[in-house]
Amino acid sequence: MNEEFLAALAEIERDKGITKDVLFEAIEAALVSAYKRNFNTAANVRVHINRDTGGIKVYTRLQVVDEVTQPQLEISLDEARRLDDRYEVGDVVEREVTPKNFGRIAAQTAKQVVIQRIREAEREMVFDEFVDRENDIITGIVQRLEQKNVIVDLGRTEAVLLPTEQMPNDNYQQGERIKTYITEVRRTTKGPQILISRTHPGLLKRLFELEVPEIYDGTVEIKSVAREAGYRSKLAVYSANQDVDPVGACVGPKGARVQAIVNELRGEKIDIVKWDEDPMVFVANALSPAKVISVRLQPEQKVANVIVPDYQLSLAIGKEGQNARLAAKLTGWKIDITSESEASQEFEEIQETEPDEIDAADSGKGAEELEEA
Repeated sequence: MNEEFLAALAEIERDKGITKDVLFEAIEAALVSAYKRNFNTAANVRVHINRDTGGIKVYTRLQVVDEVTQPQLEISLDEARRLDDRYEVGDVVEREVTPKNFGRIAAQTAKQVVIQRIREAEREMVFDEFVDRENDIITGIVQRLEQKNVIVDLGRTEAVLLPTEQMPNDNYQQGERIKTYITEVRRTTKGPQILISRTHPGLLKRLFELEVPEIYDGTVEIKSVAREAGYRSKLAVYSANQDVDPVGACVGPKGARVQAIVNELRGEKIDIVKWDEDPMVFVANALSPAKVISVRLQPEQKVANVIVPDYQLSLAIGKEGQNARLAAKLTGWKIDITSESEASQEFEEIQETEPDEIDAADSGKGAEELEEA
């Protein structure tokens, strides 16, 4: 190895963050294999590279024994003591066996090792960078489409947007900038694999954190999110500060903040409701934009019976039950919605039934008393 190669190692250490010692150790280990392969030997050898000059020396390592059975691996105690009388059985004697033409092999091997180490280091650096960004939002550029997968360029690496993580109303164009949510970063033999999503509820949450300063600084808190990606979402927000309207903060002046998020999500409708520690109030809020007359809870079954005006029934249920379904996801309660007229009819039927039961009971009691008389 020459001075140019040593200078190259120093530059790699500076640019890639891989220390020269790590590279030297890797090259030495590779040269051991190269020596055995090229010189067809099973001997136990050690390769040492001088860190200052780059000079390479190969040493065979022989174990001191009383009786030699494997000449390539062992040396007798008598022969060892002729070299140095301090040797004992079990010690290791090293002899230099550097071949004359080993420099060419060493240079080729060193180059391969350095390239491999650089790749490994770069992969590790990419993994370390993105593993800390799991469950976070990231902006990338659509690179290409492979079958139904979308490959997104994140700068130092690429991420995969699987078909199940794509929004139904997304139409990906090469070169387009999109925001995605990092769901998982995996180690693979080909380097880190980054999985991203456009459908994850976390994407909606992070978008609001980016767009609404009150959420970012903690003044407004996102309590829960329910989402059917591409169609509709519900967001429950709360603020401990009585002077702050959490819903208004998220909507923004003339709806600017929420509209920016709707545009990013290709027109997905977003309902922002106020969270409340009282489940009855929270369930009523969650059914917004529908108005609720009353809420009755069955805590054992985790069921909320909701009564709404007749003209609000279809709005409360939503298209194909979407509004009620999202409200249930948002609150964690199973929601049973009844119109006001249906509830009144059920109440009247109960009222009509109860007097009959009382009269029957009284009649039976009178008959018994008459028989006794």
